Amino acid sequence: MIFHPETTWVILAGGQGRRMGGRDKGLMTFDGKPFVEYVYERLTAQDATIAINANRNHSTYEKYGPVFGDVLKGFLGPLGGIHAAMSYCDTEWLGFVPCDCLNLPHKMLKKMYQSIGESTEIVVAHDGQSVQPVITMMKRNLLQRLEAFLENGNRKIILMYDLCDTKFVDFSSNYDAFINLNTPDEIKKYGEACPQRGRIDF
Repeated sequence: MIFHPETTWVILAGGQGRRMGGRDKGLMTFDGKPFVEYVYERLTAQDATIAINANRNHSTYEKYGPVFGDVLKGFLGPLGGIHAAMSYCDTEWLGFVPCDCLNLPHKMLKKMYQSIGESTEIVVAHDGQSVQPVITMMKRNLLQRLEAFLENGNRKIILMYDLCDTKFVDFSSNYDAFINLNTPDEIKKYGEACPQRGRIDF
């Protein structure tokens, strides 16, 4: 039997979208559908319970699940959303994915759950070449450790992994599943690589 911990999967959509000209990245569309919807559909197909971290357009995101904004000020990036989730959600585990990763593996959650041992505190995806630091699961009881980490001025999520019992999950067979879209040019190139798709709306 596969261990399936009590988990809330949080789609991180709280960024400022600087490289997208300040637009809300989660609500940008590809083939007529918002980025967040691709992520939502891929997660719910794996029986995930969803929540959204967003700092604007809450009423739009609410169709995908409960929405909460960052608690800490200053736009701390993914760590701000992770901190907010630990403050807002009450499940033992929290999973995190960025809102612009449209092609997540179909069995991602199963593989991540299977990697959890008795002492595991964090699970992180590895695509065979590099760590995918925002494709992660964390125990909610890491909140105080995360707050201390942030108070010390740390902002790189990967450094947090060195402080915890972290397991890296091999997704080398799905190495191209973690492409994230940060700029209009990256969206265009993604569309060109997916000829079966239709129109790309910026």
